[in-house]
Amino acid sequence: MATAALSKPEGGIGRITSVDVLRGLIMAIMAIDHTRDYFTNLRFEPENLAHTYYALFFTRWITHFCAPLFFFLAGTGAFFYGQRRSPAQLSRFLLTRGLWLILLEFTVVWTGWSFQLPWGFFGVIWALGASMVILAALVRMPVKWLAAVCLLVIATHDLLDPIRPKQFGDYGWIWGILHVRTFVFLPFGVGKFVLFQIVPWFAVMGAGYAFGTLFKLAPEERRKWMTRIGLAAVALFILLRTTNLYGNPPAGLGGVSQGDWHVQPTIEKTIILFLDVEKYPPSLQFLLMTIGPAILLLSWLDRREGFRPLVVIGRVPLFFYILHIYLIHTMAVVVALARGQSATWLTHGGFFNGYPDDYGYGLPFIYLMWAIAIAILYFPCRWWAELKRTRKDWWLSYL
Repeated sequence: MATAALSKPEGGIGRITSVDVLRGLIMAIMAIDHTRDYFTNLRFEPENLAHTYYALFFTRWITHFCAPLFFFLAGTGAFFYGQRRSPAQLSRFLLTRGLWLILLEFTVVWTGWSFQLPWGFFGVIWALGASMVILAALVRMPVKWLAAVCLLVIATHDLLDPIRPKQFGDYGWIWGILHVRTFVFLPFGVGKFVLFQIVPWFAVMGAGYAFGTLFKLAPEERRKWMTRIGLAAVALFILLRTTNLYGNPPAGLGGVSQGDWHVQPTIEKTIILFLDVEKYPPSLQFLLMTIGPAILLLSWLDRREGFRPLVVIGRVPLFFYILHIYLIHTMAVVVALARGQSATWLTHGGFFNGYPDDYGYGLPFIYLMWAIAIAILYFPCRWWAELKRTRKDWWLSYL
């Protein structure tokens, strides 16, 4: 199967296999982080400069590529979808699918994370849904204006970092949902943790939508543009990070990164700090660091063949996402019981409520569990991908 091949039905762009490969790769990488969440024996964050080390930090760092590409490629996929439909049909699909994702986040997804009744936190699926709802309106704009608005938001949203929810009084929860990693109290006294905000994630999705226009170019031409864009993003990241000019919030502003970069006592700590940029919400430096190399990889994949397992996963990302949470969580319960440990905490909120003192495993075991999970997940994903290929039921496009 040629990854550069396009299936072009009349009036639009078909599946781009290289995009499916990249999407499948980031879905598989994402599962590493979630496996670590359920199996780790460490009680500090991998970004903790005082305690972390190469293997641990890069186990976490490699998964930083996942969220930006979820949003970016979701936008690109929306562009492909819209090429075969009217603007009204595209807007309606984005609106309804976005609302569907928000519903899934607070019901099916949260139940998988905690094995408890739903109504969880504002996670990545919620933010994807909210961004699709916004994109449903933005796609009515000319693509060049949509691109300009989204790139402006991505470039300038770090200027909003000093604004905190408490400055808005009773309405601070709105700002928390929009741009701050925090715990918010919604109307009626409902408290929720906001891990993924709307700004700038909706703009990342919009940028991905505009990026989709490159696939209307001849293969060699689009690869040249992807290479230029990827290199420019990487170069800008290096410039901003080495100079601390702009694009990453200072330490202690509600995020988890260490803020500005400066030389550390060891090479290991210096490299780790250089790559430790803010994800919640994603700073400009974070987005340049992740999306830039990913676009370069996409350009490379556009010339390659194979990668069948990744293609399969990449064509059913939501199905994989939901399934992998339930599977990894169940595996943690099974392993705990097999070792004679109590699994009650895993079925009553899991790691969200903290780990027992005697629980956890090192990185080799975590990677083993991850590999087993991916091997198991391939088969239901292959079945679901084939079902979606052979049937055209409207509801299949929502899963």
